[in-house]
Amino acid sequence: MRASVWMWVLEIRTRINRRIKMDKIDEIMSKFISELGYKEAFEMFLKISSGKKLRSKLLLKIAGESEISLKLCAIIELIHLASLLHDDVIDEANIRRGKPSINALFGSKNSVMLGDILYSKAYFELTKFDPSIAAVISDAVSKLSIGEMMDVKMAENFNENEQKYLKMIYYKTAVLIEATAICGAKLAGKDSEKFGIYGKNLGLAFQIVDDILDITQDEKTLGKPALNDFVEGKTTLPYIYLYKSLEDEAGRAKLRSLWAKKLDEGEILWLKENFDKTSSVNKAINEAKRLGDEAIEAIKEYKNAELEGIIKSMIDREF
Repeated sequence: MRASVWMWVLEIRTRINRRIKMDKIDEIMSKFISELGYKEAFEMFLKISSGKKLRSKLLLKIAGESEISLKLCAIIELIHLASLLHDDVIDEANIRRGKPSINALFGSKNSVMLGDILYSKAYFELTKFDPSIAAVISDAVSKLSIGEMMDVKMAENFNENEQKYLKMIYYKTAVLIEATAICGAKLAGKDSEKFGIYGKNLGLAFQIVDDILDITQDEKTLGKPALNDFVEGKTTLPYIYLYKSLEDEAGRAKLRSLWAKKLDEGEILWLKENFDKTSSVNKAINEAKRLGDEAIEAIKEYKNAELEGIIKSMIDREF
């Protein structure tokens, strides 16, 4: 068999195996919710759009597949879904992953209560795990909720504080990824501190890259209008760098005046010209790359090409 064909066959097998693992996690999650015996909640749960399960893939790449690792994946995915249900209510979002959100289908009250059910069931199942693993996940969920509050609070005013932004995305995005990596390492008997660094930096870089793409990509690619974060009142890292790079107060005042408002063509052009002039987007890209390099360095002794590949595919790309 020719090498190119063999590589194609291996890729197809890998994708099939990955899909099988994700289906197993979906089955466990469905079983967990069906055990509660409330048909209406289960039917609503089935309407939630299934995501890419980044956290599950990460845990399985660290700990391997077993009954206990798959159950922990299901618990973490329930927690993640619960946070998204609450997030959509806060943002009044009608679309999630290209489909109607639960709050759009069943109303905000039902969406909040379903989120509470997912959180509660996840915690119940978590009590069956080693206390050290339960502690890591529980602490992460507390910080995740604080991160949501931070995000809402920061949307009240233009934010120029880089450390404030980084702490918010650590709590809101990175902390559960960090906890997943730590727990995967604990299950596998690996250095949980080093894998915690990997997970934290992966989460931070992931969010920074997502914020960059909101600026550099078009509406067709994003599935939402470009620059939407800024319009919605989110001052992400490229905007913070831009604010600090503008040479005079008039430019900074102009940037503040554009925050949290619908932008016309001239205002969009002004933003893009100044992003180019100040290299603020490139500076944010370099920060994401720095975090990625630090993540790879933390686990280099394990020579895990797949984990290194996750980082590289995320940051070694066209922005």
